[in-house]
Amino acid sequence: MRPMLDSLPLLYRDLLPEFFQKGVPVETKATCDACAMCPSSASGAVESVDGVSRLFRTDTKCCTYYPRLPNFLVGALFSDARPELAEGRRRMEAKLSGRVGITPQWVKASARYNLLYRNSRQFFGRALSMRCPYYEEQQGGCTIWPYREAVCSTFFCKYVAGADGQKFWMTLKTYLTLTEIQLSRYAVLQLMPDYILARKDKPEMTDTPTVEELDDRPMAAKDYAALWREWEGREADFYRACYDIVRALTPAQVESILGLDGLIELKVLDKSHRDALSSELPKVLKLNPEATVKWLPDGSVALGSYSEFDAVALPGVAYSLLVEFTGLEPVEAVRQRLRDEKHADLHEDILLELYRHRILMAA
Repeated sequence: MRPMLDSLPLLYRDLLPEFFQKGVPVETKATCDACAMCPSSASGAVESVDGVSRLFRTDTKCCTYYPRLPNFLVGALFSDARPELAEGRRRMEAKLSGRVGITPQWVKASARYNLLYRNSRQFFGRALSMRCPYYEEQQGGCTIWPYREAVCSTFFCKYVAGADGQKFWMTLKTYLTLTEIQLSRYAVLQLMPDYILARKDKPEMTDTPTVEELDDRPMAAKDYAALWREWEGREADFYRACYDIVRALTPAQVESILGLDGLIELKVLDKSHRDALSSELPKVLKLNPEATVKWLPDGSVALGSYSEFDAVALPGVAYSLLVEFTGLEPVEAVRQRLRDEKHADLHEDILLELYRHRILMAA
């Protein structure tokens, strides 16, 4: 295991509470350099469902998502002069020059992109038009990785702890998203209080983009000037100032800024963290009636449940043992009956893996 902070942007190492020093499983199944969901290296992936491919393109991988970057992480990127981040800084500068999705709180996707994202199906990992603007195709990686946001920090296509691992990373994403919202608001409040007082930091609720937004055109010059005021043309400097404000905070100050919502989300995260690390099986298990079952040409069987991207492959004979788990008797009683009647058994480690994937579920 490694500290939770190792999975997060560098900035958070001095900002988040001690809880984030706790260890988390290394997600060895979700490989980025040799993408586990690409055709050349797919392992444990559900390759197709109802004839529709579930594998990813090699030139997108899972990066068919446009991150919403808070002002302080953009400022951190601009403040980092390392040569390996030069391409990321160049792309961010181009984004600022385009003036689409540029606000004092966020650098984000256009309204057109968000409309497509919300209303598209089966595109994830497979639509080149939805690829992240910070993705570098030749190396197959992220150009702003040290300053990625909540979604990019917590998404994996497969989890070593299965459904419990997925829930842990999802609750961590919720906590980090709250952190991004509150810290970005706090920074703007110090530099541009009228923006916050006018409630411009509230989420946009419209689902009907304007004609200009559908064409990915920037807002009118006068509206952009009114939005940025004295910072117009100095957006990068504004974001650097936001970074300076946020990095000067202490963990206690961050907890105060997150408030009661932060306290609640931290307790939820603690619970999901304990569940993800637990190796305890429920006393009674049953085969999940909603699990997908796909027989493979070699006679083995692929079983899926909690995720369309992850499956467990077992010898075909093992499936005849799984159906004995009906939820009507304890696990140990079922195992003893299998040993007595079929001279077969499923090791506890296998049962735990099947439970984590929710092929077997608590009765």
